Amino acid sequence: MISPPKASELIARVDARDGATELLSELREKLSPRGDVVSPRGRELTVEVFGEALPPTAVVERICADVRAEGTAAVLRYTAALDRAALAPEDLRVPEAELETAHREVAPELLASIRRVRDQITQFQEAIRHRDVSITPRPGVSLAQRYVPLRRVGVCVPGGAAAYPSTVLMTVVPALVAGVDEIAVVAPPTRFGAYNQVMLATCHELGVREVYRVGGAQAVAALAFGCDRLPAVDKIVGPGNLFVALAKKHVYGIVDIDSFAGPSEVIVIADQTARPDFIAADLLAQAEHSPGSAILISWSNDLIEAVEGELARQVGELERGELTTDSLRAFGALILVRDEDQACRLTDQFAPEHLHIQTARPRDLIAKIRNSGAAFLGHYTPVALGDYAAGPSHVLPTGGTCTWAAGLSCNSFLRSGSVTEFDADALAVIADDVQRLATEEGLTAHARSVSIRRGV
Repeated sequence: MISPPKASELIARVDARDGATELLSELREKLSPRGDVVSPRGRELTVEVFGEALPPTAVVERICADVRAEGTAAVLRYTAALDRAALAPEDLRVPEAELETAHREVAPELLASIRRVRDQITQFQEAIRHRDVSITPRPGVSLAQRYVPLRRVGVCVPGGAAAYPSTVLMTVVPALVAGVDEIAVVAPPTRFGAYNQVMLATCHELGVREVYRVGGAQAVAALAFGCDRLPAVDKIVGPGNLFVALAKKHVYGIVDIDSFAGPSEVIVIADQTARPDFIAADLLAQAEHSPGSAILISWSNDLIEAVEGELARQVGELERGELTTDSLRAFGALILVRDEDQACRLTDQFAPEHLHIQTARPRDLIAKIRNSGAAFLGHYTPVALGDYAAGPSHVLPTGGTCTWAAGLSCNSFLRSGSVTEFDADALAVIADDVQRLATEEGLTAHARSVSIRRGV
């Protein structure tokens, strides 16, 4: 618990009715990977390990290059230096007996919740899974688009400040629904990571038998390049700090990745029908990630003032109150706008990871907004439902990337490809067009591969 701060000192207030939106632009920049959001401890470690204050991109490039060249030896060296965990090669993979023990010792009621959440996620993911499509546009022609699951994927599970069994559920279950053959989970060698009983029990419950004690950029590099103790994967998914995000970006092209994620974000749009205590709780839940951006946009000044007071009151009741306060001051805002149309325009400009609309007619507003990673409608749909149990994955695009990127789903683990089949008569129908275009482009061998089948 902390002493409640003064409301006016806790979070920025902005009057945007005249169109001034500089703060939103500044927040968007700070929350992007260019914002260089690294903890003081992370900066100290950089100097300690590398002997100089390298920028995060340089740190990641060096780690990835070393892991690619040296394999397991580099993974273990960086694990010892950055995570203070001295592991032997045989310690990297969590023994199956440990997974079984964790599963056996976790509280039965917690396992029951994990199973119910798994079933909820499975139901939604199965409903949205891409199915093969086949058409016969004319006799002798068969055209199909098929979806094939990836063979092997890697899942990054954070484990620095807290344990995240929810991340295991929100990444592994969609992969299972897609039909992925092999799933390798990596988590830092900490009490919140690969030594956490609940995280290990969740993996075991879902059928994951490959769990590795490695985190950070070295884990991403090991998954991408492979080493004698951790075979390479086809795709890497899951959240992490800036170094994990930069490492995923660095190895993209060698493997696929889900997204280039940064700090978590929420915009709440609310009107006079919303409850200030609900909104304050929602903003604090996002800021609790620390770093996490929490923004309220409203055209009700009375509501904004009430929320400001509630924030000051509720933050003093939180276990992570100091971190949450720091996050609100750095990345939070209460923004007064003219009307709901301006609220929608500003939200689209920011393109938040999470959007929560607490108004009398939330469906009317979401119809006006293109850019959000995940939207939550109504006064009784807190973002926490999506974080833990609703069904859609909580791995979402951040940093404004939802203007072009989508959240993780079972379809993220499917590779699509077309299948084309013509018989001789069908070839004859389209042959002249193919030959004409190929000849126009100077690709006479292409044209010949068609004409030869016509005996021309």
